Amino acid sequence: MQIPLVMTIIGPDRPGLVELLAGLVVEHGGNWLESRMSHLGGHFAGILRILIPAERQEAFVKALRSIDPRQLTVVVHADESLPQQPVETLARLEIVGHDRPGIVRQISQALSQYGVNVEELHTECESAPMSGETLFKAKATLHIPASCKVSELRARLEKIAQDLMVDFSFQQLH
Repeated sequence: MQIPLVMTIIGPDRPGLVELLAGLVVEHGGNWLESRMSHLGGHFAGILRILIPAERQEAFVKALRSIDPRQLTVVVHADESLPQQPVETLARLEIVGHDRPGIVRQISQALSQYGVNVEELHTECESAPMSGETLFKAKATLHIPASCKVSELRARLEKIAQDLMVDFSFQQLH
C-alpha cells in the first residue's frame, strides 16, 4: 500500500537540494507526484507531495529528520485530502499596482467572505520600468463555490482595487 505525504521544505539556497530530496524519495521506493518550489530571499522553499510504500514511511521520515536543519528543514504531513467537491467556477485574478501594506489582506478578506478558495497565489514586488517605484503583482487561481454571487464578488474586488489604486483583472475560466 502506498501512503501519500505532503512536505514543506526550507533552507539556505544552494545547488543539490532538490536532488537530495529526490534521492531520498527514490531510495525509499517513493514516487514524486507534484511540487511547488521557489527561491525566496536567499532561501529555497517549497512544498511537495509524494507516494511512499507504507512499510518504508517510518524509515523515510527518519532519513528526512537526519538532514542537518541548518541545511534543510523538512516538515512531513499525512495527505488527508478529502474528496474534492465539484467546483462551480474557476477564475484567475491578477493585480498590479504600487506596493503598499495590506493589499493581500484586503483581497483575501473579500475572497474569504464569499467562500472563495485560493488554489494558487503568486506575488512579487519589482521596480517599475519608468519611475523605479516598487510595483506589487499578484496572480491567483480561485475556486468559486456555487453559492457565491460572482457579480457581487467582482463588484467588491473592483471597489477594493479602486480604493488601493491598483489595476486588476478577474476572468472566469469555466
